[in-house]
Amino acid sequence: MVSTVESRDTVTETPVAEPGSLPSPPPRAEPGRGRTATLRARAIAVRSSAIVAFLALWQLAPTFGWVDKTFLSPLSEVLAAAWDLILSGELWTNTSASLIRSLSGFTIAVLVAVPVGLLIAHYKTVSEILTPLFTVFLNTAAVALLPVFVLIFGIGETSKIAIITYACFWPVLYNTISGARNVDPLLIRSVESLGVTGPRLFQKVIVPAALPTIFTGIRLAGAASIVVLITTELVGAKAGLGYLISNSQFNFQIPQMYAGILTVAVVGVGFNGLLAWAEKKLTRGRAG
Repeated sequence: MVSTVESRDTVTETPVAEPGSLPSPPPRAEPGRGRTATLRARAIAVRSSAIVAFLALWQLAPTFGWVDKTFLSPLSEVLAAAWDLILSGELWTNTSASLIRSLSGFTIAVLVAVPVGLLIAHYKTVSEILTPLFTVFLNTAAVALLPVFVLIFGIGETSKIAIITYACFWPVLYNTISGARNVDPLLIRSVESLGVTGPRLFQKVIVPAALPTIFTGIRLAGAASIVVLITTELVGAKAGLGYLISNSQFNFQIPQMYAGILTVAVVGVGFNGLLAWAEKKLTRGRAG
């Protein structure tokens, strides 16, 4: 009698490709950490090259007499003046005053413009009533209305916040209208057929779909709030970055004047970056 003994050793099977099929390609190796860091450093260098070149030209042009040093201070002197303003607390006092005005007007404009834009986009009657009036005001520059705001609200904080609100209102409003009107009508009708109407329709469908376009208007409004703010602070202000720039020019403190201008640029870039970060967080997952 022949006995059969089964082997208990573990056998590793090798997958065999089926006839007529191509073998699967080997998995791609992910780039190492060193490679990733190199690519990231290169991207940062490319993006910042123009800024570095501009700052270098700013330093070299007055230093070597390419432009009159009296009217364009070297970057090193501007940074030294900014440091002195920081140590004295004057820069923070003026920056905080400007930020309060700018953020107040910007926030009011967003809170009013987004709901109004959604109503105009979704309800034809509201659009027919408000669009002609809004078209007139849209084509009237905020700076041109500065004397009117001063006469109505006085020369204090109220007039400055009001004109910033006016300037920020229009980009938010019209981008909200554009975004809401571009929502797929079939999607809206499908959701309405399920009984979702009124505020829940805006909350669940229209606002999420229009959010990227709305944020485009919000970022434009953020830039407008800084520009109009400086203009308003040149008239009748006792604090703020616009006041700092104007007062420094009047007293011929040129490095200090450029320090104020540089601070305005830093605040504007930082504000835009904050809005871009908020947009990324709120619209995450929409691509899927």
